[in-house]
Amino acid sequence: MRIAFYAPMKPPDHPAPSGDRRVARLLIEALERAGHEVELASRLRSRDGFGDPTQQLRLRGLGGAQAERMLFGFKECPREEWPDLWFTYHLYYKAPDWIGPRVAKGLGIPYVVAEASVANKRAGGVWDLGHQAVLSALEQAAAVITLNPTDAECLPDQSKVHFLRPFLDPQPYRTAAEQRAMHRAALAEELSLDPYRLWLVTAAMMRPGDKLASYLALAQALRGLPDLRWHLLIAGDGEARDEVRAAFAWARPDQIHFLGQVEGAAMPALYAACDLMLWPAINEAFGMALLEAQATGLPVVAGRSPGVAAIVRDRKTGILTAAQSPSEFSAAARSVMSSAATREFMAPAAIRTVAEEHGLDAAAAELDGLLRRLVPNKSTAMPNAAS
Repeated sequence: MRIAFYAPMKPPDHPAPSGDRRVARLLIEALERAGHEVELASRLRSRDGFGDPTQQLRLRGLGGAQAERMLFGFKECPREEWPDLWFTYHLYYKAPDWIGPRVAKGLGIPYVVAEASVANKRAGGVWDLGHQAVLSALEQAAAVITLNPTDAECLPDQSKVHFLRPFLDPQPYRTAAEQRAMHRAALAEELSLDPYRLWLVTAAMMRPGDKLASYLALAQALRGLPDLRWHLLIAGDGEARDEVRAAFAWARPDQIHFLGQVEGAAMPALYAACDLMLWPAINEAFGMALLEAQATGLPVVAGRSPGVAAIVRDRKTGILTAAQSPSEFSAAARSVMSSAATREFMAPAAIRTVAEEHGLDAAAAELDGLLRRLVPNKSTAMPNAAS
């Protein structure tokens, strides 16, 4: 099946690191693993983060013009060269899809959305144009795939909703876990870390809002553990870096290690070298870093939300707490940090759970089954699923 893929928020090949880009690339990889031919339809970023109606009108015009050019180009080609389905990732009022619905309707092909949300409080406000565009796109959509149960609750037509568990390719993380001693020795030498302390890790962008609130809660929680011996390694950067650093100013210099933005390819080794993942996850959708850490065998202490609870098995692969309760978070972290037996129980359970329930092959099969129902005359086998 030929699939036109579009991410209005941020193209999957955009250079800036983000969870959105990682999920977009994983979706493409899952579709390709299922045997589909995926083409990036456009790199137009439709996001208006400031509520500027003039900018929104300009983006709508750009999207409409691109859609018309695409339709003209496709209709000049043989029908077998057209896409069989349009797939848009991450649709919300700040980043509506001005291209996909128009092209899909013009070609008479299904329009599918993954990760859409509706914020009815934006109706009539400065983002009303984007809000109405999202509602229109969802009305046209043949299916709406969601990885976050919270977002699904607000969608107007629940009959179109298909839940897909967050997923990744577990192989790089499993390989890193098998080389834990090597990665730990290398990082100990590079950062002058004490290998006999517990190594805690956090991986998140440093931006205002919920991410900063989570960092502040983490700093407060760790301040309540002065009697335990630990290092905290923080992978992430962003405009709120000064506020994050200030939140940890109470700690000794050898306790907190700011690593800056770490390339994705280096993250499995970082996780494998550590002992425990900590993240309060305030208003977190689900948190790819939490899934990645577990795939490497790290127990997780995280704030509870429907999305996080979908990937962290409480008391099995980690502990979930009230997201905005630093004292409860601190107590949970203490319990895992103080018990080697708990960590040794959770580590293999985390690896096994991610591989069995959140692996790339399972996601590929789920997506393939859905798309074959939408375009039955283009059914495909999954040539790579057994490899």
